[in-house]
Amino acid sequence: MSLVETLNDSSAAYLRLMARMHKGLVDAGRAPESAFLTAVSKTQPWNVILPVLQAGHRRFGENRVQEAKERWSPVRGDWPGLELRLIGPLQSNKAEEAVGFFDVIETVDRQKIARALAEEIQKQGRRPVTYVQVNIGEEDQKAGILPAEADGFIRECREVFGLEVAGLMCIPPVEGPRGPYFALLRKIAQRNGVTHLSMGMSDDFEAALAFGSNEIRVGSAIFGAR
Repeated sequence: MSLVETLNDSSAAYLRLMARMHKGLVDAGRAPESAFLTAVSKTQPWNVILPVLQAGHRRFGENRVQEAKERWSPVRGDWPGLELRLIGPLQSNKAEEAVGFFDVIETVDRQKIARALAEEIQKQGRRPVTYVQVNIGEEDQKAGILPAEADGFIRECREVFGLEVAGLMCIPPVEGPRGPYFALLRKIAQRNGVTHLSMGMSDDFEAALAFGSNEIRVGSAIFGAR
């Protein structure tokens, strides 16, 4: 591989992104290790994912259960420490596969999903980490529990379904400043004793870090447009 190819491949973009993330944390007065990156590999070809793996990254986000299984099952054993996170909407009929495959499920957003996951966790004896997704901008086209209903749903997940709500996830509206939405998610987390915030993507992760994000989910800034 030529130097030009090396500088233009996804591993170079990944390293640049990590440098930006660390700078964003320092600028926010936070420790460089206080947040992590989930590289969003959904729909990406293997030839752009592999260089990021070879650069040492092990945490990847996927939108669909079947696509993730097809991509990662053949190679999962080749990459010790690999962590796969479901960041797309989950249908209840996919709960069995999701519990059996993913390490983290970030999109718990309604009773039906919480119940299905709880039943599968009981059956399989495998407990992926679970996050609640909040529809922070109250947008009709987006999944997630409404902010006004989040406290009750988090409590229900814990007390009724026995799920550990380890984090909250959101996707803010595209238009306008993102800060107020990130601040709202942080407030919901604080009053519910939730310590992890999954917020911030390619075009807004620095703002998310300033509001306390522990996890940024970045795809296009690493892998390019899909």
